[in-house]
Amino acid sequence: MNDVQRAALNPFESIRSCAFTGAAGTGKSQRAQMVADYLDAEYIIDDGLVIRRAEIVCGKSAKTERNQIRAIRRAMFEYEEHLASVRRFFENAAPCSVMVIATSDDMARRIIRKLGFNPPDRIMHIEDVATPEEIARARKERKRKGQHVIPVSHVLVRKNFAGKLVGRLKVLWRSKSPYDGEKTIVRPPFSFYGDVHIEPEAIEQLASHIASKVPQVASGPVSRVSSTAADSLSIDIEMKIKPGPKNIPQIAETVRRSAARSVGYFSGLNVYNVNVSVTGVEF
Repeated sequence: MNDVQRAALNPFESIRSCAFTGAAGTGKSQRAQMVADYLDAEYIIDDGLVIRRAEIVCGKSAKTERNQIRAIRRAMFEYEEHLASVRRFFENAAPCSVMVIATSDDMARRIIRKLGFNPPDRIMHIEDVATPEEIARARKERKRKGQHVIPVSHVLVRKNFAGKLVGRLKVLWRSKSPYDGEKTIVRPPFSFYGDVHIEPEAIEQLASHIASKVPQVASGPVSRVSSTAADSLSIDIEMKIKPGPKNIPQIAETVRRSAARSVGYFSGLNVYNVNVSVTGVEF
């Protein structure tokens, strides 16, 4: 089977992906089109939206959500209807190239896998295109004003945005792209009501509860959570098991998968890895 036949059976085989990453509020969306042009990406995926030539062509923005947890889940394509609509769009758009904007390399790879694209052939970081002073200034503005940038025009954002439109932003650096013009500054609905903070103990309790529900896991599994990168968690679970039809590796793998999937789903946080240690057998 040649490349053309494979692409006909699976259009996603012909989609090239790349990524642009950086911590939240560092100015990624302001520079999105410039970086997409440099990486030769036809489409941009930013916070759940699919953008082409500064126009929204598909998707729904995470910045329309009423709280930060839903916003993270929207950006990660956790909602099936949203995921299905974007996948249908790219089935028809293939072959093409796509740049995913994310807060970490791991988050970008997870979005790309979720959408079914080929692994990214290149990942650029905000530090590659912005000075430390520019990044610090962008972070200060985000923290002080709670304002976000959507890399499309004011008119297009107005049609499908439920928050407050603050104003327009013109890029101050040179760009060869005729589409890298007006950006829209917004205040998402979730920024009106304060911040959401999840204590590590809450995640640990959630992970322990999920592990305890797996068959053959003895009562009282213990979990510890640590931060590994921007918006990413590492979870360590220690547990005892009971004899039964499954062996130790099978039980541990079930716990690992269940914890990674469920913690990410319920918290909206990016789970980088889950490590499971079996400390004993309870007869």
